[in-house]
Amino acid sequence: MGHRRIAIVLLPVLLALLSTGCSREQADGIEPSSAAGPGTPTAAVRELTSHLVASDFAGFARSAVPPDLHARLDNAWREGRTRWPLDELPLAASHPGALAALAADDAEQALQRTFDRQFANAALELRQTAAGLGLFSVQFIQQQGSYSDGERQHFAQLITAIGSWAAQAPLSDRRRATRSIRMLAAAAREADLTSAQAFADAGIDEALDRLTPVVSAGKQALALYGLDLDTALSEMQVTLESQTGDTAKVRLQYTLADEPVDTIVDMERRDGRWYVGDFLVNAEAAVSGAPAAAPEGEPDGTPVPADAPRP
Repeated sequence: MGHRRIAIVLLPVLLALLSTGCSREQADGIEPSSAAGPGTPTAAVRELTSHLVASDFAGFARSAVPPDLHARLDNAWREGRTRWPLDELPLAASHPGALAALAADDAEQALQRTFDRQFANAALELRQTAAGLGLFSVQFIQQQGSYSDGERQHFAQLITAIGSWAAQAPLSDRRRATRSIRMLAAAAREADLTSAQAFADAGIDEALDRLTPVVSAGKQALALYGLDLDTALSEMQVTLESQTGDTAKVRLQYTLADEPVDTIVDMERRDGRWYVGDFLVNAEAAVSGAPAAAPEGEPDGTPVPADAPRP
């Protein structure tokens, strides 16, 4: 798996980091919580953000769904039927292959060769590709029936912002690429999740916990190219739009890559605790789904060598 495919896999991780969109709690804006969890819809959103800022996907997954659903997700994870919340991302089945390529003994050399061959001194081509991918991705999100209206509207704005950033970012810079590859390779080796079976054996909590260094390295790598995710998260405005009984709507407003993003998130209260509605729907669907399919050309999750020819 080459640098191009790894970049495609890592980009959706960025979308996941922002898909709940929330800010750190400010000293004058802390909202009441109970032993069962946050007592308001906006506090629930902020709790999820605190996990994202910490690159803590395991904590995120525990906060995103009720305990009984989390236990069912763990069983489905170990049986290979889901990798939620990673299944929220496009190309989820490619993640073990990407991590295996990054964790390989010669990853730095192989990926650097791929970068030098395909990306070095190709600034114009990369900008054009970024613009084209952004347009295609927005169209895909808008037409994809598996997304809710809220997800479709939010993801389209995210992709537009990321596309604008990518069109200007120094993606062809060799020194930045070298530093990014080294950081990601070290993190992937620390995670030691290089196959679909490794994900299943670890279970949801351990696997997501082991991904923490990978997510952190990914954010650091993006920062090298001028995209500071933690700043976008921490400066986000979260306000309650409406609440009726056990349902509510929360408005998220933030700036990503100088582009404004404004979206509404549906919330639902269960057993006194608030959750993002789309996460509940998707997680419940995940526990009853079929085993995750391996990407084309990698039937068992085994990565294709970085220098292997591609169709």
